Amino acid sequence: MSGISDEGAFAREDDPELVRDAVPFALKTMETLSDELDENVGLRLGMARGFTQYAYAFVQQPAELGAPPDQAQAAMLRARRLYLRARDYGVEGLKLARAVTAQDLRTPAGLSRLQRDDVPLLYWTLASWAAAIAANKRDLELVGDVPLVASLLDRALQLDEAWDQGALHEFAISFDPARPEGTTPQKQKQHFDRALQLAKGEKISPLVTYAQAVSGPAQNKREYQALLKEAASFDVEQPKARKHRLANVLAQRRARYLLAHEDDVFPD
Repeated sequence: MSGISDEGAFAREDDPELVRDAVPFALKTMETLSDELDENVGLRLGMARGFTQYAYAFVQQPAELGAPPDQAQAAMLRARRLYLRARDYGVEGLKLARAVTAQDLRTPAGLSRLQRDDVPLLYWTLASWAAAIAANKRDLELVGDVPLVASLLDRALQLDEAWDQGALHEFAISFDPARPEGTTPQKQKQHFDRALQLAKGEKISPLVTYAQAVSGPAQNKREYQALLKEAASFDVEQPKARKHRLANVLAQRRARYLLAHEDDVFPD
């Protein structure tokens, strides 16, 4: 997931399991504090981001990378619940920041009240919302929110398209095919190129995202392999990339798994 890392000790960690074991306590501490600081926007941002990151990195990704089917199904249900919790904290934060309700987010007038400073909160709200939808596409009521997520993404791109070294563009690569109007390979490539430009050689997740979302479905095996091999061979210890170490380690795990199981994508 784009934006999985942020500045700080967790982001620089090279041991995902250590982070996995530490994060739940941090999240519960924030929830306890939020009961007392019921108007603190920063806490809502932290919880929206934290629950989304934890659900993706330590619940969804293990489920997708080789877990037995029954365990994978249970994990995806858990991930969905965590994503919805993150979404609700994000919506709550936007309400505190701009007096914008969940219903307001469905209107152009409500979206227009969001400002550039709101982009981090906006991103983690829309990312968790989209992830919850993807985790269970049989929930038709939730699937009906896809146009809303698209509107939130468009507003975020309008406000600060370069945010977090291209996280919004990377998100668009995998999300845009779900838009009611769809997308095109050319548009996805534009988002990919911009994400890489903004990443400045420090993040490899755009490579993995594009391989999965575009190269695989297009049956472009050469491109698929090249992107994933580039990600798999990336030096996560190089100084300029250390602030994204955890995200890069997780992206490498996915890249290596996908390469090892490429026959699932290219059966012939």
